[in-house]
Amino acid sequence: MKKKTYSLIAAFAAVLAFAVITFGAYVRLSDAGLGCPDWPGCYGQLAVPETKEAIAEANAAYPQRHLEPAKAWKEMYHRYLASGLGVLILLLAAAAWIYRRNGIPVVLPTVLVALVIFQGLLGMWTVTLLVKPLIVTTHLVGGLVTLALLWWLVLRVGQLFIAPVNPSFAKLRHWMWLGLILLSLQILLGGWTSTNYAAAACIEFPTCYAGIWWPPTDFHEAFTMWRGLGVNYEFGVLENPARTAIHLMHRLGALGVLIYLGVLSVQIMQRATNAAHAAIGMVLHILLLVQVGLGIAVVLNYRQLPVSVAHNGGAALLLLTLVTLAHVLMPSKSVTPSSTTGIHSL
Repeated sequence: MKKKTYSLIAAFAAVLAFAVITFGAYVRLSDAGLGCPDWPGCYGQLAVPETKEAIAEANAAYPQRHLEPAKAWKEMYHRYLASGLGVLILLLAAAAWIYRRNGIPVVLPTVLVALVIFQGLLGMWTVTLLVKPLIVTTHLVGGLVTLALLWWLVLRVGQLFIAPVNPSFAKLRHWMWLGLILLSLQILLGGWTSTNYAAAACIEFPTCYAGIWWPPTDFHEAFTMWRGLGVNYEFGVLENPARTAIHLMHRLGALGVLIYLGVLSVQIMQRATNAAHAAIGMVLHILLLVQVGLGIAVVLNYRQLPVSVAHNGGAALLLLTLVTLAHVLMPSKSVTPSSTTGIHSL
């Protein structure tokens, strides 16, 4: 297998991972995360029961949660997509070991296999622990890490965006890492906001509600990570002050990320010496503005489900943009224009 072929397969896996993340957000936000009360099947079957007899048996087996076919199918379609991604990652790892002498890396695909196994466990615990926020947020983050690593694999094997980097542009490396950390923390806050049903805690912008900027909050309850077992977290268990605290922290984090990544994107465009690198800054800038706009639209309850799903997808695209920048700014890629080292040897 040639590197180009492997890179194309990895790219397809990255697209599939993005689909799994966005569809997973749709499942969660449409309150279908417990559409199937068991795992990996649905009411004891590999597909959603559809006949009257099968539905009656399912309801008898799980009297505490009667079957809602629409929600159950959403959950199962998500599981099918995730399973397909897992199989594809296994194939990528196998191909990497078989064709490793062709220059295909083996460590990253192997790490991805371990990660996808852990993701499967988190998917099971999401159901069995009744959508516990800590588990669901970790599951979301695991999905984004999987996506980021797949995209990194595509960039490395496909040798994308390879070009000399001038010293001024190379100095952005440390600022890029800080930006990646800030974005990751904001994504964690976003996941915590969503899984605790805190997105609607404030219904105005820039104020929270009734013209109040900072209503009563409860930060202790808001960020209590573990509340024991046996608690059903569907629709949330927090009182409004705790949800408000989470929401306001997410807003403050968004402001910080907007300012920092906004300045970084401008610096990228100013210091880049080729169109591909300048395009990274432009894409980062545009995605950042769109993401903030989507966040405001969620607060104002404008077509909340599709906008909320798009907000999740926007976070993933921002992450991929910074991963691309990291690839460009890695030390092995950072050479001066006067360097005698050829591009193909980088």
